Amino acid sequence: MARVLILGGTAEARELAGRLAETGSFDTITSLAGRTRSALELPGTVRSGGFGGPGPMADYLREERIDAVIDATHPFAEMISAHAAEACAAAGTPRIALVRAQWLFPKDGNWQEATSLVAAADLLPGLASRVFLTVGRQGLDCFSGLEDIWFLVRLIEEMETPLPLANYQVLFRRPPYSLDEERAIMKDRAIDCLVAKNSGGPATEAKITAALEADIPIVLVQRPDPPPGERVERIDDCMAWLKGEL
Repeated sequence: MARVLILGGTAEARELAGRLAETGSFDTITSLAGRTRSALELPGTVRSGGFGGPGPMADYLREERIDAVIDATHPFAEMISAHAAEACAAAGTPRIALVRAQWLFPKDGNWQEATSLVAAADLLPGLASRVFLTVGRQGLDCFSGLEDIWFLVRLIEEMETPLPLANYQVLFRRPPYSLDEERAIMKDRAIDCLVAKNSGGPATEAKITAALEADIPIVLVQRPDPPPGERVERIDDCMAWLKGEL
């Protein structure tokens, strides 16, 4: 059986692992960063934690005799994607990135792009007073100096320390989120701005739709540039690539 390493942590990675398990032709290992304590169960083997850089990752690929690597990490998981590209090149292991499509916005929509979380925070003074902040737990310190703004922060699970924000409330919830739920959140909490990463995908698209409907400003953080290499957006295309490689 071909050994496939999936760099996971996304809904696409879970679906891909299930599809590969159904074929009975692949020995699948899904690698998780380990940042989420209550990770969902996955078919195949699961490893947790980083590799320690591209060099140790290349050693892992050789030692475990990995036949192919599928980078199905979050579009903003910049470091692991870069390390994977370098490690696969060093080990001679075929690699492909499974990257979800970005959200498409109407040209007349009330939204603007920011090149980083710091740039997104710089846009908020004078624009909003009650912000729905949906950028994950990393990088929240970029918003720490905005003491006149109240934040509703959505996280998958509780953090062990208080958030680095002056005024906030935390909402713990795992995706997907329904459109009705997102409409209610923005209405009941008088949200006047949404800050999000352009992560794409249907699991979190409802918040974008709800904000566009309410005509509140959307500050969208641009994706980092991906490392060179082949990329697909559909799991079927990823499966076809695997068949061609292996």
